[in-house]
Amino acid sequence: MPSRIAFAFGLAASLAGGTAMAAEQTAVFAGGCFWSVESHLESIPGVVSAVSGFTGGKTQNPTYPQVIAGDTGHMEAVQVTYDPQQVTYEALLNAFWHSIDPTDPNGQFCDKGSQYRTAVFTSSPAEKAAAEASRDSVRKELGQDVATQILPALPFYAAEDYHQDFAKNNPVRYEAYRVGCGRDRALRAVWGERAFAGLPASH
Repeated sequence: MPSRIAFAFGLAASLAGGTAMAAEQTAVFAGGCFWSVESHLESIPGVVSAVSGFTGGKTQNPTYPQVIAGDTGHMEAVQVTYDPQQVTYEALLNAFWHSIDPTDPNGQFCDKGSQYRTAVFTSSPAEKAAAEASRDSVRKELGQDVATQILPALPFYAAEDYHQDFAKNNPVRYEAYRVGCGRDRALRAVWGERAFAGLPASH
C-alpha cells in the first residue's frame, strides 16, 4: 500500500502539473494573411507559440485551396498560446490592432476576399469584454468605424505544415510578399507612428 508521503508527493506533483497546464492560455486572431499575423504575434515575449490556420466557417478540416477559393466561410487566422504571467490578453489585442488595418471590411492590403477579413474570436465573457473595449478604443483613436468583428470562438483548424512559420522558414519569399503587398506602407498610412505598436522593434 502506498505510504502517505508517497501519496502526498504524487498529489502535489499532480496539482503542480495542473497549474502549469492552466497557466497557458490561447487566443485567436484573424488579420488577413496568416503568415504576417503569425510572424508578428509570435515575436512577443510571453507568446509560447503561434499556429496559422482557419476558423469562422462551417466546413470541417478545410484545406488551404478550399479556404482561398472563398467557399468554406473560413478566415485565415492564428491561434496564439501565451503565458498570461508574461503577457496579457490586452497586450496581445493591442499588438494585433496595430498590425492590421481595422477599417477595411473587404480584406487586408493586397489580399481581398472574405477569407482575409479581420476578427477577434473570443472564448469567454472576459475575453469578449476586453476585445470590445479595445475595439472601442481603436475606433476613438482612429476616428473611424472599425470593420473588425468580435466573434465567439469556433473550431480552429491548423493549416498545412508548409504554412507554419512561413516567414521564418522562407524569409526571401516572405519579404517579397510583404513588400509587394505594401503591408508596412499601408499600416503606416493607417496608424502613423503607432504602426506595429506592442511588437518588438524589429517589426
